[in-house]
Amino acid sequence: MRILAIALISLLLLGVVLFVNLTSGPGPAPARLFVGGPILTLDADDRVASALATEADRIVAVGSEAELREWAQSEGAEIVELAGRALVPGFIDAHGHFPGAGLGAVFVDLNSPPIGSVTDLESLVALLAREAEDTPEGEWIIGFGYDDTLLPERRHPTRRDLDQASTSHPIGVLHISGHLGVANSLGLDETGIGPDTPDPEGGVIRREADGRTPDGVLEETAMESLQRRLVPGARQGLEILRRAGELYLENGVTTAQSGYTEAGLMRLLDWASWLGMVPVRLVVWPDTAAAQAILDGELEVGGWDPLRYRVGAVKIVADGSIQGYTGYLSEPYHVPPGDDPTYRGYPRIPRDELIEEVGRFHRAGLQIAVHGNGDASIEDILDAVEQAQRETPRDDTRHVVIHAQMTRDDQLDRMAALGLVPSFFSLHTFYWGDRHRTIFMGPERAARMSPAEGAKQRGIRFTIHADAPVVPMEPLRLVWSAVNRETRSGFVVGPEQRIPVMDALRATTLDAARQHFEEADKGSLEPGKLADLVVLSRNPLDDPATIDEIEVEETWIGGHRVYAR
Repeated sequence: MRILAIALISLLLLGVVLFVNLTSGPGPAPARLFVGGPILTLDADDRVASALATEADRIVAVGSEAELREWAQSEGAEIVELAGRALVPGFIDAHGHFPGAGLGAVFVDLNSPPIGSVTDLESLVALLAREAEDTPEGEWIIGFGYDDTLLPERRHPTRRDLDQASTSHPIGVLHISGHLGVANSLGLDETGIGPDTPDPEGGVIRREADGRTPDGVLEETAMESLQRRLVPGARQGLEILRRAGELYLENGVTTAQSGYTEAGLMRLLDWASWLGMVPVRLVVWPDTAAAQAILDGELEVGGWDPLRYRVGAVKIVADGSIQGYTGYLSEPYHVPPGDDPTYRGYPRIPRDELIEEVGRFHRAGLQIAVHGNGDASIEDILDAVEQAQRETPRDDTRHVVIHAQMTRDDQLDRMAALGLVPSFFSLHTFYWGDRHRTIFMGPERAARMSPAEGAKQRGIRFTIHADAPVVPMEPLRLVWSAVNRETRSGFVVGPEQRIPVMDALRATTLDAARQHFEEADKGSLEPGKLADLVVLSRNPLDDPATIDEIEVEETWIGGHRVYAR
């Protein structure tokens, strides 16, 4: 995320932290034996064991308690009593924006329930005004997470709304989707957006009734100039990083993912991980500019420990957000955002440019992950990958379609043939399912969103993700959502696309590791793999309807307990 890059620059100055971490970091973990509860291995046979042994940072044995107690006695191993609790592999983030989950530590949280407290535009403005009271005049006020479709006004805030919070502070707020932003009048001035500013390619500057004056709402690429202004200070950046690490550990996430990462942020996260300031393992996806810099030898990151910091797929963004009305569809939105009944959204980058970029990085031998929500965008992605493979055949690319939200059956067939990995944003069924049915997609198309069962039937190994900070990093709610597909109103949207618990768990563990080419080391509880473990308050197989109520009791990374509730 662009707004974090400069915020974290202070990491490079923290030599004292380097000294402390290099001289006082944890040594090798002692031998341990976990017993007394179900151990869901997530191996090829979905075996549930009764004992698991670890030594240093690896799992050394999985089996019966009777067998492994003999090993524990001979090795002098510490016994970890589960007391009926369940042990599962550490959760792996298939797609998110670490450390964006920590934004709430320093920015104004404008989420509506069930995440935040904003119930209308008046309460949104009040939160920003309260922040302005404590902020020196002229400094930016930054908010995030508002959702226009959860407000009774059913619209975005405008510059005039935000001017009510302050005219002496520039204000910028980000939509829950991350694909739109709004600035007040002073914020637009400082961003350089005015009546004569043209719409950029792949974006829209919304205008007032005169057709010229910006109303403050910026879509897709039009918001990039605003994003460059929404930069917290160094101390705030460190607080964002600290809070994000806490949230991931509290929720059992042992491998985080930073998608669409600029070169500057890649360097800073590399340093932060090396300094021990990132408490989880990290997979970083460069944006196209950073990926090209890597290919050109101008950017070198990682290399010191690929199991702590790894450069993964090149991230390309093909369209926007369904709930932001910028997702690119083949058929019009169910309820259009304006007066045009034929409105289908739009691509963020032209089709020809998408095909060229996919082909270029495919020829270079890189893995590619393309953001696509609408089925028209997904069609372009499939065409791009198909052409790239035709021109330069490669085996086992594991190219990823991120979100893959409105994937059709014929597109699942093509994904299977191309060996693609769809990564479904399955929490959409909970957070936006009701509005997909009534506003965005209509009942028939909404039932098809995030078609995990359709992928399973075709033998496609898929993943599921939370896209934090779009929604909170809560893997157990994510698993529950893929299993039950309940909306906030309790409606089951697309029951035929529900999947079994073990499949949902695998999509957040072993198959997420596979997506990152890390399945040899992560994702299941098998001898030789990393001792990245999570202790749950109970077995998720016992009651699939209440998986979201299970609590993470402990998180272990590399044989060390890094969180205890």
